[in-house]
Amino acid sequence: MASSLTKDSVRPGTPGSEKTFFGHPRGLATLFMTEMWERFSFYGMRALLVVYLLSGGPDAKDGSMGGGLGMDLATTTAIYSVYLSMVYLLAMPGGWLGDRVWGPRKTVTVAAVTIMAGHLVLALPGGQGPFFAGLALVALGSGLLKANISTMVGHLYKGPDDPRRDGGFTIFYMGINMGAFFAPLIIGTVGQKVNWHIGFGLAAVGMAIGLVSFLVGTRNLSPESNVVPKPLAAEERRAWLRKGLIWFMVAAVFYGIVGLTGHFTLNWAMIPLTVIGLIIPAGVLFRIKRDKELSAVEQSKMTGYIWFFVAAAVFWMIYDQGGSTIQAFGETQASDSLFGFSFPSSWYQSLNPVFIMALAPVMAWVWLWLNRKGKEPSTVAKFAAALFFVGVSFFFFLLPLGMASDGTKVTPMWLVGIYLIQTVGELCISPVGLSVTTKMAPAKYASQMMGVWFLAVTAGDSITSLLSNSAVGGVDLNGRGAVAVEAVLALIAGAAIYMYRRSVKSLMGDVR
Repeated sequence: MASSLTKDSVRPGTPGSEKTFFGHPRGLATLFMTEMWERFSFYGMRALLVVYLLSGGPDAKDGSMGGGLGMDLATTTAIYSVYLSMVYLLAMPGGWLGDRVWGPRKTVTVAAVTIMAGHLVLALPGGQGPFFAGLALVALGSGLLKANISTMVGHLYKGPDDPRRDGGFTIFYMGINMGAFFAPLIIGTVGQKVNWHIGFGLAAVGMAIGLVSFLVGTRNLSPESNVVPKPLAAEERRAWLRKGLIWFMVAAVFYGIVGLTGHFTLNWAMIPLTVIGLIIPAGVLFRIKRDKELSAVEQSKMTGYIWFFVAAAVFWMIYDQGGSTIQAFGETQASDSLFGFSFPSSWYQSLNPVFIMALAPVMAWVWLWLNRKGKEPSTVAKFAAALFFVGVSFFFFLLPLGMASDGTKVTPMWLVGIYLIQTVGELCISPVGLSVTTKMAPAKYASQMMGVWFLAVTAGDSITSLLSNSAVGGVDLNGRGAVAVEAVLALIAGAAIYMYRRSVKSLMGDVR
């Protein structure tokens, strides 16, 4: 049942309150801390994921700590990619649950408990069973939390025209990058140098701190965050429950038969998930594009948006390998010391957030400076630039790959350069993509389109998983041939969207 909103129900920390957090509603501090600790747990576990899967396997570094799952690089890349694709795919049902069933506040609480449970299961020794169960819980919880906590940040302000709104989101995103920066340094070090499962346990502790911060600070949140915007009617609820049970029973019977007949392998789980990660994004875009209720202008904008979606999928397909193929290269073929200082390979995952924090203000200033001169690049040009940078990062990757082909350990500075170039590309596409998604969304799908943007990540990572899976593509994504092809693909995609920029701009209507 939706809660009612009245003037008298406004709580401390919401707009109009005297208590502030750097001039913003007090509730921003609650959401900042919650997201920072959630990202600490998420990125800490992610920093360990690839090296844990490789540890003790055929592609592991000589003298590695061992105790991991001992998988080869192809399987490791496929698992990592399908995991990331599911995190972003589940953001859509997470947003739906917040809108229709629980409301954002309760959904975030459920999400935090689910994530914490997932990390605790990962902390249990016991091989593949607990590992994949924990991974599934973390993916589910992250999907539930992603859209809803950002929605609650928006609730703290007096609509989209509140002058503090953009600044509030900037502070909130700083929390994301702070958590992402410190997580590999702490969780990665403990996991790689002391014990894998203690590292995963630290991720659970991080999420527990975030959950406590959230529950203690809920009094500072807007009452709107406790509202179910469009609650399901009783009949709708029963219909959704029936559909869910039917699909659950179909899956249980199917996998029961596969398991009992002795045919089950890891690919029976991974391949269907990666196929789903491609079918759902395509299906969602097709359904919106075919909606006859959309006006001619909205139809045109959706056609233009598909260009951006495909470009983003290509970008994320390559960019997200920073946590899989590039991380694996750092673990197995790069030196583990720099200027006489030794460090675990999980520390590479701290490079992107520190570059984001350093470069985001610079990039924002550059766009503003160019805008004042009337020379700011269009959205199409920024997407093309993002693809150019991510392509260049993989051409750059070819150099250390060649140097390491004879077994030589290369300097970690090569990886620093790769992550730096990719971060510049991310800053050209990520904030711009979020903005253009909100601007081009049909009114009927305004709240769903943010989830559609996340599906570009799902599609990109699903392609990576299928390519690396030995039962499907069997491509060695750490091979120089594959890296070169991906680099060329990114440059071709960037050139294509730039060459057709006038056509895309005409489809965008009044959006620039």
